[in-house]
Amino acid sequence: MGLSSWIDNTNLRVARSPVGKWFRLDGCGHPKERKDSFFFTEIRAGLATFFAMAYIISVNSNITSSTGGNCVCPEEDMGNFCLNNAEYALCTQEINRDLVTATAAIAALSTFCMGFFANLPIALAPGMGLNAYFAYTVVGVRGNGMVSYSTALTAVFVEGWVFLGLTLIGMRQWLARALPSSIKLATGVGIGLYLALIGLTYSAGIGLVQGGTDTPIELAGCPDGAFDPKTGLCLSSEKMRSATMWIGIFCGGILTAMLMMYRIKGAVIIGILLVSIISWPRTTPVTFFPYTDLGSSKFDFFKKVVTFHPITHTLLAQDWNLAGKGGQFGLAFITFLYVDILDTTGTMYSMARFANVIDEETQDFEGSSIAYMVDAICISIGSLFGSPPVTAFVESGAGISEGGKTGLTSCVTGLAFFVAVFFAPIFASIPPWATGCTLVIVGAMMAKSAQDINWRYYGDAIPAFLTIAIMPFTYSIAYGLIAGITSYITLNGIAWILEKVSGGRIVPPNKEESDPWSWKVKGGMLPPWVNRAAHGKRDFWKADEEYATQQAAAGEGVSLSSASVERVATEKGQQTETARSVKSD
Repeated sequence: MGLSSWIDNTNLRVARSPVGKWFRLDGCGHPKERKDSFFFTEIRAGLATFFAMAYIISVNSNITSSTGGNCVCPEEDMGNFCLNNAEYALCTQEINRDLVTATAAIAALSTFCMGFFANLPIALAPGMGLNAYFAYTVVGVRGNGMVSYSTALTAVFVEGWVFLGLTLIGMRQWLARALPSSIKLATGVGIGLYLALIGLTYSAGIGLVQGGTDTPIELAGCPDGAFDPKTGLCLSSEKMRSATMWIGIFCGGILTAMLMMYRIKGAVIIGILLVSIISWPRTTPVTFFPYTDLGSSKFDFFKKVVTFHPITHTLLAQDWNLAGKGGQFGLAFITFLYVDILDTTGTMYSMARFANVIDEETQDFEGSSIAYMVDAICISIGSLFGSPPVTAFVESGAGISEGGKTGLTSCVTGLAFFVAVFFAPIFASIPPWATGCTLVIVGAMMAKSAQDINWRYYGDAIPAFLTIAIMPFTYSIAYGLIAGITSYITLNGIAWILEKVSGGRIVPPNKEESDPWSWKVKGGMLPPWVNRAAHGKRDFWKADEEYATQQAAAGEGVSLSSASVERVATEKGQQTETARSVKSD
C-alpha cells in the first residue's frame, strides 16, 4: 500500500468515526458535510494558521506590557511616567512574561472551543488593533491614558458578558449584516494602517518614526542614547542610524515579504525568529540582553528555554472598587463595546465568507450564534488572565486557503498554542524590532479590502475614507469608526431627505451606483433558533433545511450522505409535483 492510498484510507476511516461526524468531514454521512474536507488536510491547515498568527504571542505581550500593567510608579518619577526607572522596568518585564503565558493560554482555549463547538476554521486570540487600542488609548503607555490597567480589565470582563447577551438576542449577528458595506470594508483597512503606524514607532516597532514638534510626526531611527534630553526627540545627526531598526527592516521586513511573495509557509515566523536570533547574543550592538540589570534579568529568564511561567502579576487583576471611577469605567466599557463589536463581528463574518459558509439569502453563517458566544465568553476569561479583548484573526485565512473547512482546523491550531505555553522564555525574548515590520505587513494585508470599497459614489466613498484616515491620524480606532458612521448617516440622510421633500427631483446623478443598504435585513434581528422556538418547533436547534433533508432521507431509508439526501429530496419534490399534476388533470 502506497503512502497516497494510506492517507486516503485514513481520511475515510476518520470521516466515518465519531470525530468525522462531529466535524462533518467529507464522507461522514451528515446532511451538511463539508465537501473536500479531509483529516490530514485539516491538520495541515491548522498548523498553517498557527504559524501565520503565532507572532501574536510576542507582539501582544510587547504591546500590552507597554502599559506597565499593575506596576506602581514611585511618586518622584510620576512626572516622566517612570521612563528611566530601573525598578519599574523590571516589573514591566515580569508583566511581559505573564502576558506571554496569558496570550498563548487564551488563544489555545478560545481557538479550540471555536473549532469544537462552532465547527468553524476560525482562530481567536487577543486582537491586533484591539490590543493597541487597549494599550495606547485606554490605558496608555506606562499608564498615562484614560483609566488604569485594572479598571480597563474590569471593563473588558463586563464587555464579554454583555456580548454574550447581545449574541443570545441576535444583535451581533444582525449588526454584521446591517452595517453599510463601505464601513465594514473601511474598518479593516483603517485598522491595518493603524497597526502599520504602531510597527514603525519605538514602543512596539522598529523606531522609524516618532512624534515631532514642528510636524505631527517625523523621521527617527536613532540608536539608544542619541535623543535630545530636553525634548526626548531623535537628534538630527543620528537619524536612521539605529542598528536594530535596519536589522528589523531587512531581516524582519524585506526577507519576510520576499518569502511571502514565493508563498513560503510560515514566512512571518521565519522573519521574526531570524531577527530574534540575531538579537540574542549579548556582545552585539543589536542585542536584546545588554549588560544592565534589566538586560540580565531578561537573559536569565531566556536561558530557561522550556518552562511554564505562571501568571502572577496579571491574573485576576481587575479592580472592582469603582467608587469615584464610574465615568472612567463607563468610557472604557463603551469604547471597548463598540470597537470590539465592529472589529470582531466584521472579521468573523469575512472569514466565514472566505470559508464559504455564508448563506447568501440570509447573509448569516452556519454556527454564528455559537461562534459569537465562544468569542464573548473567552473575552471575559482572557481578561482574568490580564489580556485585552479576544477576537477572530484574519490569519485564519492562511488555514482556510490550505483547505481547512471545519472546526478540526481550529482544534489543531488551539493545541499548537497550548504547546507554546511551555516555551514562554523564547516568546518573551522576541524584541519589538523583530515584530515591528510584521505589523506593517499585516497592515498591508488588511489594506487590500480597500479595492472592494465603492469609490464611485461619494456617499459611500467619503465615509469609508474618513474611517480609514482618522484611525491612524488620531491613533484611535474608535474615532475612525465614529467619523465613518456619522458621516455616512449625515451624507446619505440629507440626500434621502432632499429626495423625499423634492418629490424625487433632487437626487445624486449616480445614485444607482451606491451600495444598497437597509437595516431591515432578511431573517430579522433575532437568531433563527429563536424564531424556530417561538413557532413551537421542538428541535429548534436544527436548521429548517437540515431537518427537511433528514426527514426526506429517513423516508427513503437511505444513508444520510449529502449527495443522497439531495437526491432523495429532489426526487420527493418531483414526485409531489407529479401527484399534483395528476390530481389537477
